Amino acid sequence: MKKSDMRREIYKRYKDIFIVILIYAAIIIVWQFLYFLLAEKFKIVKPYIFPNPLGVISSLERLIRTGMLFTSILFSMKKMFIGYVLSIVTGVTVGLLLTVRIIEKALKPVILGLQTLPSICWVPFALLWFGLNESAVIFVIIIGSAFSIAISVESAIKHVNPLYIRAARTMGASKRDIYVKVILPAGIPGLVSGLKQGWSFAWRSLMAGEMISSVMGLGYILQTGRDLLEINQVMAVMIIIILVSVIFENLIFGKIEKNMRIKMGL
Repeated sequence: MKKSDMRREIYKRYKDIFIVILIYAAIIIVWQFLYFLLAEKFKIVKPYIFPNPLGVISSLERLIRTGMLFTSILFSMKKMFIGYVLSIVTGVTVGLLLTVRIIEKALKPVILGLQTLPSICWVPFALLWFGLNESAVIFVIIIGSAFSIAISVESAIKHVNPLYIRAARTMGASKRDIYVKVILPAGIPGLVSGLKQGWSFAWRSLMAGEMISSVMGLGYILQTGRDLLEINQVMAVMIIIILVSVIFENLIFGKIEKNMRIKMGL
């Protein structure tokens, strides 16, 4: 690459970053101005139901200073890791079973229905079966994510390019070799996308479980802010939840998915 092209690329990159910063700065300024007008100047809304940027920053600073934020993130990620790993094991197993025709006809409609069921619906079961502890939250994560992963695994295997299978048969590959050496590797990009989607479902399920049946975690801080009418704390935790989700989806799953598709020639 020529130096001029490199300078142009760097300039474009920094220009894009600058524009993004300006957009977010404008949003924050407008947000704070609306709070001033509606909550302080004309008193149309109560201050405790309308978050504002300065209040959110103050709440975030307090959570960081007391160490509560980082402790809660660690607690949440611990439950997330355990629940997500178990949901992968469960989802991949069920997804592979769904590739069997008779099992697909019998169970796929049920699994599709369970996938659409909000994970918070399972919280009463979790509380009755496991009590008010981490096991209940982990159960909600598994049940909220496993079905999505199962459908993704089944879809990835079923939608492998049939030309690959025909080519393998032409070269004399056995059914086992076709399944292990052709279908499964070809379905990996779809599987990675399914795991990424499953992580999103698991993350949402974690928050739902922690808001009701946890004594520590991001969802617990969110619920505490609601109970104490600390709307700025609620907003601060919501921003942290979004940031953690974006970091994992883009920096981890996004890179894995991109590298996998490049290796697969997609």
